[in-house]
Amino acid sequence: MNSVTIGIASVAEVQARTLRAFEGEAQGAFISFPSVELLWKVLTPKRWALLRTMTGTGPLAIREVARRVGRDVKSVHGDIQALLKAGVLDRAEDGRPAFPYDAIHVDFMVQAA
Repeated sequence: MNSVTIGIASVAEVQARTLRAFEGEAQGAFISFPSVELLWKVLTPKRWALLRTMTGTGPLAIREVARRVGRDVKSVHGDIQALLKAGVLDRAEDGRPAFPYDAIHVDFMVQAA
C-alpha cells in the first residue's frame, strides 16, 4: 500500500529525515507542516473531503472531483489550487490534479501549553 503520513514537524526534524534518506534509510512519504495551526489552515474540512475522495483514484479532472464531493466546480478549483500550492496534491503529466496515495496516516501530538 502506498501511504503518506501527514503531520507536524520542525525544520530540524525534516532535515534529519532528509539526511537519513540520503544515507539510504527508507523514510516513507511525509507531508509535514511546521505547526498544527498551519495544518488546519491548509487542510480545512472541505479540503479533507477532497483528499478522501482523491485517495487511491489516480488523477481526476476538477469537474469529476466536484461531482464526487457534491460541490460547485469553482470552489473545488480554489481548494485544489490551495492544496497544489501547499504541496499536498501533485499534477499528473496531463495536468490533472492527483493525490498519489492509497492511504493517509495523520500523526501529531498536542501538549499542554
